[in-house]
Amino acid sequence: MKITRRKLAAAALVPAAALAQNQPALPRNPDEELNAARDRAKGLSDALARQSVPMATEPAFQFKP
Repeated sequence: MKITRRKLAAAALVPAAALAQNQPALPRNPDEELNAARDRAKGLSDALARQSVPMATEPAFQFKP
């Protein structure tokens, strides 16, 4: 398959444009920023809670007193 430089450049710009459109609006004041951070944390927490981890899974660190 042959591809020209122009087609390659156009293909590279499409994902960047799609990412730019999906960015949430920036908060306007500290209260909105705090609420946005809490919403992100809750969403991440919910996503982690949906993952199942077997009991045999060992952590990547050790607790030493």
